[in-house]
Amino acid sequence: MDLPVNDHAYLRREGFDYEVFEDGGMLCVQLSRVALPSGLNATEADILLRLAPLYDDVPPDMWWINPALTTAQGGTIPATEHHETYRDRVWQRWSRHLPPGSWLAGIDSLESYLALIQAELRTAAGSTE
Repeated sequence: MDLPVNDHAYLRREGFDYEVFEDGGMLCVQLSRVALPSGLNATEADILLRLAPLYDDVPPDMWWINPALTTAQGGTIPATEHHETYRDRVWQRWSRHLPPGSWLAGIDSLESYLALIQAELRTAAGSTE
């Protein structure tokens, strides 16, 4: 099980430090030291994606972040209260779901999904950067 070639190419092109591995039947991608928008309690974090075995025909669902994020003022970010352990690390689950039919297999990719994640992070930070 591995990512499609176009996802590897995108992650390399954008300079992501990443690792791909299998865990519990899921294809996982861990992005290390991802820069965060100002307005959160950290400047960078690791992001974990747990992709279904039939990705990219099946859309991603949710993502996990370490360290756990709050607003810079300590406010809770909605739908991030649950924590799960993967690879001996505790991850904050960001419960976000794509609307049915919004993922276009063969067109959407990690590039479009990470754009969504970045938009969600900016919204959580109260930022427009």
